[in-house]
Amino acid sequence: MTVLVERMMGFGGRVWRLDRVWLALALLFAVLALVLPVQAVASASFVIDAFLWVAPFLLLSVLLAAWLKAAGADRLIGAVVSASPAMGILVAAAAGSLSPFCSCGVVPLVAGLLAAGVPLPVVAAFWLSSPLMDPEQFILLGATISMEFAMVKLVTAFGLGLMAGFATLVLQRAGAFANPLKGIVSCGGCGSKPVASTEGVRWAFWKEPERWTAFSGEAWGVTQFLAKWLLLAFAIESLMVAWIPPNLIASTLGGEQGLMAIPLAAVIGVPAYLNGFAAIPLVGEMMTMGMAPGAAITFLVAGGATSIPAAMAVYALVHKTVFVWYLLLAFVGSLLAGFGYQLLLSI
Repeated sequence: MTVLVERMMGFGGRVWRLDRVWLALALLFAVLALVLPVQAVASASFVIDAFLWVAPFLLLSVLLAAWLKAAGADRLIGAVVSASPAMGILVAAAAGSLSPFCSCGVVPLVAGLLAAGVPLPVVAAFWLSSPLMDPEQFILLGATISMEFAMVKLVTAFGLGLMAGFATLVLQRAGAFANPLKGIVSCGGCGSKPVASTEGVRWAFWKEPERWTAFSGEAWGVTQFLAKWLLLAFAIESLMVAWIPPNLIASTLGGEQGLMAIPLAAVIGVPAYLNGFAAIPLVGEMMTMGMAPGAAITFLVAGGATSIPAAMAVYALVHKTVFVWYLLLAFVGSLLAGFGYQLLLSI
């Protein structure tokens, strides 16, 4: 079990080293407890609340990814999608636009699909579209801002998924992103053997001990991996929420900025973003203060696709080139959405 140490095999047997993520989290709260004890308590409460909020989505996605792996269906999905990448991108973008997964909860699914051989363009389409919209957000946006705004964000989620998928497909066919996954999540890091694809798909995997071992190992390993990164990310986010007041964001992205508010919203959206639900009332307030609708949609898209917790988990999951491409897609997509929406309103 990984807590504050990692175990490795060295030439002389087992070698122990500190896990940098858990160590950073412990040091952060130790410093806060000594210097700013009130903030330490507030940050701990924020981390617990944020993790409990994301836990159902995280649990669902981890169990789904582990189930696909143990059943042997992940490789089947990979083979089917590889036969028609364009159709796979279309389906993935549509499914992502309607799925309930947040930007953190979609990470284990991404890891499982990439490890199974699903092409990166298809995964990217789901990866970028999924965090941007779900049924609950659609209803809340319609009630808080307007149904038109909710529809724009839904179309944006689908469009960004298509853009991410086909742009990635073009680059991959040119030789980029040959091996996107670092491999640190595959098989959960537990030493469990992968289920051979020749054994076929067994949806009732629990009837076979080897498949049950693969399921439990994958689920436990991915949960540990994501938990430490998300907890650290939520701790950092708690400090940003405490030290970057919403009225500062609102004044920075106010109506007096004109079209410049759109690129500013893309830049500010990532570090200042809370989560898909908490950001909605903030954006509604900023729009009443004169924020342009295009800047509002940019703020939601940029932060939703690349929130700090999700970005940290993604960075630990994939190679740097894929990580930078993921950030670039979210940034460019949010700009296109903002300028496009503002242009439509001016016609």
